[in-house]
Amino acid sequence: MTQSEKLSRRDQILQALVHMLETNPGARITTASLAKTVGVSEAALYRHFPSKAKMFEGLIAFIEETIFSRISRILQDLDGVDERCENTLTLILTFAEKNPGMCRLLSGDALAGETERLRIRIQQFFERIETQLRQILREAEMREGKVPVETVSAAANLLTAVVEGRIRQYVRSEFEILPTTYWDEQWRLLQPNLLRLRQSAL
Repeated sequence: MTQSEKLSRRDQILQALVHMLETNPGARITTASLAKTVGVSEAALYRHFPSKAKMFEGLIAFIEETIFSRISRILQDLDGVDERCENTLTLILTFAEKNPGMCRLLSGDALAGETERLRIRIQQFFERIETQLRQILREAEMREGKVPVETVSAAANLLTAVVEGRIRQYVRSEFEILPTTYWDEQWRLLQPNLLRLRQSAL
């Protein structure tokens, strides 16, 4: 089997796993059911992934690469702090909406009973999002003469909690309540309470 064929089979397995996560909300995915969906034996699955945890890690790595590469592009293309924050959050919510199966990983729903390192990986994903937002907000004073209404850490944590909460709500509603529902209105509520113009010294 050539390397390209191996990669193709790996992708096929991961795509089947995502599909099962999406179409069986709340259900625990077994390697037996996954193998049946892919149309191979369990032994064939393990030739590509040594464990189910490695399959989940492959999906998480895809999420990380997709989200953070696009955030980098946002930071390159946009200068305004408000625009950077809004576009970063909208990116995550839109990605979540288009990938309901992966939201079960981001919410931790599909990781019950799985190895602890997967839950830590998801925790680190959201910590990285929060760090990125903190950095954007910290640059506001230098870029636009704006300072936090409260603190940078409090603002970044709030924005991260909103995104994570929308994703959890999406999963809890079995993908009925979309992550972008009311988002435009909610951003208009959040945005004025993040930053204010720095007061000039008397």
